[in-house]
Amino acid sequence: MKREYAVIGLGQFGGSVCRELSEEGMDVLAIDLLESKVSEFRNIASHAVIADSTDEKVLKELGIRNIDHVIVAIGEDIQASILTTLILKEFGIKKVTAKAQNNYHEKVLVKIGADQVIHPERDMGRKIARSIISNNFLDHLELSDDHSIIEIQASNKMIGRTLVDLDIRVNYGCNVVAIKSNATNEMNISPLATDEIESGDILIIIGADKDISRLEKKLVIDD
Repeated sequence: MKREYAVIGLGQFGGSVCRELSEEGMDVLAIDLLESKVSEFRNIASHAVIADSTDEKVLKELGIRNIDHVIVAIGEDIQASILTTLILKEFGIKKVTAKAQNNYHEKVLVKIGADQVIHPERDMGRKIARSIISNNFLDHLELSDDHSIIEIQASNKMIGRTLVDLDIRVNYGCNVVAIKSNATNEMNISPLATDEIESGDILIIIGADKDISRLEKKLVIDD
């Protein structure tokens, strides 16, 4: 059964999420206060409506309580973002993802029950900083406030060595959960300790952010 989504706030972030979900074939209800924004997404989302998300009656009429996952992507109006998130949680929405403008906003969203809080500017800043520091860094996904998954290309310090040689779990407290082979383009899930890392291989690593940071400094950044 295809999941249903709602995106509230069709600015740069919300609009991008709406487009991506729609392109993946998902049912998306797009909501914004501005007619110009709603018009832009009428032919993209399954439904696009002009509505005030802080109005409980309006949200009920839109059938928001039947939506599996609601993304609150409201821009500068922090009060509207918080109130909307609160209403959605009181409605019993299964999952509410909210965009935070700053750390204070993030703390409030977490406190009122947002299931996931995204801080696009901060998260993108971290990703760009990592890519600037190391050419081997490819991607980063936050799992929680202090745990992440990173995707890196094998550095010169890794090439020709096995996982047992590197002993990433013992030395850094991280786990290599998969290796994508550059030679075969195949993904090796749960690689063996004896698997040798080759040039161009991509490693998927999970761990606490502080441990990942240590690993990156020692093994990912080539001198």
